[in-house]
Amino acid sequence: MDALSCSRHVITNPHEVKLAVPRPHHRHHRGLAYHHAKGERPGGAFLGCRGNGRGVVAPSVVKNQSQRDHGIDFSDPDWKPKFQRDFESRFNLPHLKDIFRDAVPIPSTFCLRMRTPTEDFADGYPSDEKWHGYINNSDRVLLKVIHYSSTTSAGAECIDPDCTWVEQWVHRAGPRAEIYFRPEEVKAAIVTCGGLCPGLNDVIRQIVITLEIYGVKEIVGIPFGYRGFSDEGLSEMPLSRKVVQNVHLSGGSLLGVSRGGPSITEIVDTMEKRGINMLFVLGGNGTHAGANAIHNECRKRRFKVAVVGVPKTIDNDILLMDKTFGFDTAVEEAQRAINSAYIEAHSAYHGIGVVKLMGRSSGFIAMHASLASGQIDICLIPEVPFHLHGPHGVLRHLKYLIETKGSAVVCVAEGAGQNFLEKTNAKDASGNIVLGDIGVHIQQEVGVCTFL
Repeated sequence: MDALSCSRHVITNPHEVKLAVPRPHHRHHRGLAYHHAKGERPGGAFLGCRGNGRGVVAPSVVKNQSQRDHGIDFSDPDWKPKFQRDFESRFNLPHLKDIFRDAVPIPSTFCLRMRTPTEDFADGYPSDEKWHGYINNSDRVLLKVIHYSSTTSAGAECIDPDCTWVEQWVHRAGPRAEIYFRPEEVKAAIVTCGGLCPGLNDVIRQIVITLEIYGVKEIVGIPFGYRGFSDEGLSEMPLSRKVVQNVHLSGGSLLGVSRGGPSITEIVDTMEKRGINMLFVLGGNGTHAGANAIHNECRKRRFKVAVVGVPKTIDNDILLMDKTFGFDTAVEEAQRAINSAYIEAHSAYHGIGVVKLMGRSSGFIAMHASLASGQIDICLIPEVPFHLHGPHGVLRHLKYLIETKGSAVVCVAEGAGQNFLEKTNAKDASGNIVLGDIGVHIQQEVGVCTFL
């Protein structure tokens, strides 16, 4: 990742579009790539600095909502080019030179052929001109690759009623030939916030190794999330390749995690005091909201800092990302629970097993675990509405399964069926709405269902 190139590089999750473009004149959307279409499939997303990041997340266009969300007048014959220009404008990514216009780039110190920079940069910054591994700032990737001919096509996502093909291009990910931070002047800090996620230590390890390849000498870990910026009893942890060499073999986080923390002003004050000019933040929604606020505060102070956000979600729900880290482990562990539920249900008279898995807004863990196990009869996910009662309801189908198979297993994502539960205004420490327990609700409904 080319954090040395830019003022802010955000690798974000789908509910945080405002992290991508913090400029006031831009319109922001929330949801899966930033207006969540039910059933939208994730790709992968990296929000990077303009021309210097790992890529960018772009908005998913929701069928029948474009006119409301984007203010498109389809009677205007020029609506298509206007939409494309608006798309480009909203995702004109921020860069260090937006604030420091006199910033002078230097040749990148990153080259996979060398793996490490020349010693002490004695003869200036190394540049392998024959190596063509850099990404051009003008490179783009096509966001949508399917040209739907009809709104009735399977999975169709259309901007207008005629399903017009509109090209939307996003920045290509990868290292650039020029950077804007001198590695020997960088003090990089890494912080992990929120809950635990499989693969956290592996991400920490790769960040440290990559920074050392660039030539960064001073790398530290901030202990226990944002709290480590304010708690005087928590000291920075020096990091190097030797320190992190084998951490990926262990679970949890080498740095520890926590939710919440000090104010943004305190965090930036501490960064200035400690001389941190590159911050890597690993976390979820609330964590990245904090990273965005840190970025904005640094801009306001004209504090030359790169804030890099790494999405910590095992839900695999980020557009453009092939697979989020930790997802495979989550699916594998979920199958263990499914297997146990199947054995118990299959061994009982008219047994019904209910397995609730993670997935607040998306059901990819539940869906993939169900398909992989081959033992799930009903899979319920947030993207697909369902009924419990009635001729086409879940309970009616369970009755059919009991009559034909003698047992059944239900897999449900935690965010599914929330419309059946009483809503509360309660939020957890990270600011997420506390969901009702759909697993218990289904269990209770099955218990009182007379025909089951």
